[in-house]
Amino acid sequence: METPTILIVDDEQAQLQSLKSFLSKRNFKILTAANGTEALERVKKNVVDIILTDFRMPETDGLTLLKKVKEFNPEIEVLVMTAFGNIEDAVNIMKAGAYDYITKPVDLDELETLLKRINEKRNLIYENKRLKEQLQEKFRIKSIVSKSPKMEEIFNTIARIANSKASVLILGESGTGKELIARSIHFADNRKDKPFVTVNVASLSENLIESELFGHEKGAFTGAVTHRTGRFEEADGGTIFIDEVGDIPLSVQVKLLRAIQFGEITRLGSNKVKTVDVRIIAATNRNLEEMIANGEFREDLFYRLNVVQINLPPLRHRKEDIPLLIDHFIKKFSELNGKSVTGISREALDKLMKHDYPGNIRELENIIERAVIFARDDIITVNDLPSQLENIATISLLDPKNLSEGYEEKVKAFEREMIREALAQTNGNKSAAARLLKISERHLRSRLERLNL
Repeated sequence: METPTILIVDDEQAQLQSLKSFLSKRNFKILTAANGTEALERVKKNVVDIILTDFRMPETDGLTLLKKVKEFNPEIEVLVMTAFGNIEDAVNIMKAGAYDYITKPVDLDELETLLKRINEKRNLIYENKRLKEQLQEKFRIKSIVSKSPKMEEIFNTIARIANSKASVLILGESGTGKELIARSIHFADNRKDKPFVTVNVASLSENLIESELFGHEKGAFTGAVTHRTGRFEEADGGTIFIDEVGDIPLSVQVKLLRAIQFGEITRLGSNKVKTVDVRIIAATNRNLEEMIANGEFREDLFYRLNVVQINLPPLRHRKEDIPLLIDHFIKKFSELNGKSVTGISREALDKLMKHDYPGNIRELENIIERAVIFARDDIITVNDLPSQLENIATISLLDPKNLSEGYEEKVKAFEREMIREALAQTNGNKSAAARLLKISERHLRSRLERLNL
């Protein structure tokens, strides 16, 4: 285990130098910052393990710094120094994710003890791979790896609804694992021994969607040389997962509504009604309520699908899962490729923790697969990661020739980049950014919220 790097943040130079001198003699690597803004820049450009920060500072105070660091990389431990010992401040500090707080003037023996505890915790996590595997199993439903509180809520929802017949609508960005959630619901259900049938509507042409879902008779249309059993019939007794349900044309939505309401389907080219017992799980990354307002999606179908709604968080909102996912993918791709890669370096992990993942889990999986293949040793290093890691997903999304993510994701990506650029050019001033974009500030704030910026 490498010597931990501590970033000391204090606007009082005497205190800063005193702490630096004390900790440097105790085998810690030291970085310093005179304020919260400078500290964030240090974190972005360096591998930092522990932050020791003053609470009261001009501009960016210790609590704000703590919150931003935890959003950026929740693996970094933060100790907060406060001169006031206020109980309310202490509660807020601990709620925001600090390891602990220490009152000023700092008792150096107490500080050393706290830092030793943090280091012992880091060593335990780093060295005990078996414990990691047990933790991984604890927070796994089938193939889902997580310890995120947001995902824990979803797991609880799955457990509560599994044995019901309720339709489920899974919402989330592309690459967040919607099909894995659907499979987890099915295999927790008493239908688990029956078929689980997947239909990806986005991959089908409009005139084939009805045939795929409900089947067709011979001669029903040009090219229908034999009869075909639809996916609803294949799923009888089990579960059908309809991915990208927002892409179903209005003409087929009527038939889907009837299938949900009455369990009745009719093959194309037939008048015979068949009864099926199918649980329906649907998913989309589109805004169905907006589509309803635009007359593109039936409101009655939406309410039938939306009996239980599950909102999958993007990976940038559950960064505490990244180390677990990395371990999972390293193991998976090492076995698949006959490699002996067993872990990842501290610097490489830090770089991956700081990435934003517009492509979500699918993007992280692709990065680790590539890294395992390129790894020269049993540990993935920074050299094994894509050289332009920060730009890869964005470049892919903004490339009009790459259609893998679909229209909605590309439009969002372009809009996200425009807004980021406007805010960068105006130093974060929303009113000025709105004027630059020629939209109202209210419209800008609405888009910021919708795009999770």
